[in-house]
Amino acid sequence: MTLFPSRRRPPRTLVVRLDSAGDVLLAGPAVRAVAAGSSYTALLCGPQGAPAGRLLPGVDEVLTYDAPWVGLEPPPVTPAATRRLMRALTARRFDRALVLVSHHQSPLPVALLLKLAGVGRVAADSEDYPGALLDLRHHRVPHRHEALAALDLARAAGFALPPGDDGRLRVTPPPDTTRLTGPGPYVVVHPGAAVPARAWSPARAARAVAALSAEGHRVVVTGGRAERELTARVAGRHGLDLGGATGLPELAGVLAGARVVVAGNTGPAHLAAAVGTPVVSLFAPVVPAERWAPHGVPHRVLGDPAAPCAGTRARNCPVPGHPCLDGIGDAEVLAAVAALTDDPAGRGEHTERGATV
Repeated sequence: MTLFPSRRRPPRTLVVRLDSAGDVLLAGPAVRAVAAGSSYTALLCGPQGAPAGRLLPGVDEVLTYDAPWVGLEPPPVTPAATRRLMRALTARRFDRALVLVSHHQSPLPVALLLKLAGVGRVAADSEDYPGALLDLRHHRVPHRHEALAALDLARAAGFALPPGDDGRLRVTPPPDTTRLTGPGPYVVVHPGAAVPARAWSPARAARAVAALSAEGHRVVVTGGRAERELTARVAGRHGLDLGGATGLPELAGVLAGARVVVAGNTGPAHLAAAVGTPVVSLFAPVVPAERWAPHGVPHRVLGDPAAPCAGTRARNCPVPGHPCLDGIGDAEVLAAVAALTDDPAGRGEHTERGATV
């Protein structure tokens, strides 16, 4: 018996995921499960995650709140921002809420606000004692991938994926971006990341683009508006520079058209998975790959999982030379791309420095 029994009227449900675009994309399967059992489904995101939330199937409305306990540069605590959120939540009369957080985060600050806004039932994973803030205090399976952990919570709260839904990441159909990429096959290299420790250095990324081009691949380099200088340097004369040329929907289209995407542990890697494109994941061990690797698509994880920075959640690499990622050789990158484009029998293996696990 679930904590949230069935009712004559399907509930109005709020899903909370206040982190980055990648985290919101990983919440997609849980959001679809909630939507399948709700009359109205809203998603409460931070400003960095809201564009991804608007791409998720099953979402009727995206609400935005810049939470002062989340993000790389959290805003100050202000009564005005809190009142605006409370008015928005109260006006929508949600029956239930699922608060999705990463394994190291607490759901309790937002759970308090939800209760004050009159949300009837609140569910979350929580290691902290919640008092009266949670109606369902769920404990996640140890080492669980973030997408699967969110689905586990949804199931515990009484929400199941609809028949035929395989639980992979998914977004609404992206636009055709051939006008940006040109015709013909290509490989995407996305060199940037909000957390510098999770990306190649610019020089290393540029060498990879040159190596891929020399191997016969047409290379498209993607990045946001603030990354135009980076993408221009990385593309050089070997790649097509699309830095600043795409919003998130257009980026989804570019990634959907690629044979494979080479990216760090960042939002575009999860966006590639959501459009079904294989990923070569350059994964710095500052966070565990078992929780944040590309989900539901063929992928290869490259990087040194035993590097000194492992498990530190460092934003900037604490080791000179960034060896966990910059130490990945061109031969490793080319082999991973080949495995995902030319050898269907080898797809889906998870590798670190060439060792299948």
